[in-house]
Amino acid sequence: MTPRTCVRCLAAFAILAATREVSAVTLGIEGTRFVVDGRPAFLLGFSYYGACGAPSESIARDLDDLRAAGFNWFRVWATWESYGSDVSAADARGAPREPYLQRLKDLLAAADRRGMIVDVTLSRGEGLPDQPAHLAAVATLVQELRPWRNWYLDLANERNIRDRRHVSYEELRELVGRAKQLDPQRLLTASHGGDLTRDDVEQYLRAAGVDFLAPHRPRQPDSPGQTAAKAREALGWARDCGRAGPVHDQEPFRRDYGAWQPTAADFLADLRGAVAGGAAGWCFHNGSPGGPYQDRDRPRRSFDLRAEYGRLMDQLDPEEQEVVRRARDCLVP
Repeated sequence: MTPRTCVRCLAAFAILAATREVSAVTLGIEGTRFVVDGRPAFLLGFSYYGACGAPSESIARDLDDLRAAGFNWFRVWATWESYGSDVSAADARGAPREPYLQRLKDLLAAADRRGMIVDVTLSRGEGLPDQPAHLAAVATLVQELRPWRNWYLDLANERNIRDRRHVSYEELRELVGRAKQLDPQRLLTASHGGDLTRDDVEQYLRAAGVDFLAPHRPRQPDSPGQTAAKAREALGWARDCGRAGPVHDQEPFRRDYGAWQPTAADFLADLRGAVAGGAAGWCFHNGSPGGPYQDRDRPRRSFDLRAEYGRLMDQLDPEEQEVVRRARDCLVP
């Protein structure tokens, strides 16, 4: 072996070692459950939408506190603009947008070090005007974030809503195809606004080819009591169409959204319902005031995590703090 060959071999080994060290955590699916490093795991998570605009120190403290409380998953948007602050990791053409793409990478790495899973979400209309831009954004994320195996991609947030978010099943199938072409093992979903029907389940799993279902259940007082039955129903329809996979309660109700102001008891009942119904994950959703609360400037929670508004844990109100303290106890059926 020549000296030049030795140098090349050493360089190749160094690159391989560095690639292996990027991600210590791998997300997968077995049947109707998620698995993390091959072990079944319920994804107990929280909304962290504007995290690409948060200081690294705030992120570290939030992740440490929430991980210690039993949370192992969170949702961040790759296309996010709120209160005049655009922290999108992809631009309107779907191309990389710095420094926020690097911040998203740093966020994945921070989660990986803590054994946490990340939902990276795209949305039509949130900086992505059409299908070509959407396809380009998918390619950007899948290629740039490929070294990390602790994340999945929500291709199109609430794609069924007939406004600027709308993405047809034909377009969704094309988005799935682009992502799988670039990274066949990457897990994909597309979130659904409202409860799923049998036809929805079949279209998502068979026609579009996503890996799991991500419904956003209605935000009303009787919702927590329905969650278990709705999860069982969706799982049954998935089994009937021959594509059994997880049901992930990815964005339930939240505080300060509408006329109904859910309490900690409502959140915890919803989480218990998700567990009892066989769902594979649940999100503690939080965000800025809306509806009758929209004139309030704060707390903005996950919707605006810039330094002047504080880290997420410091923005949560007492009811939400109670959810964080008690959520882990709800994971035992």
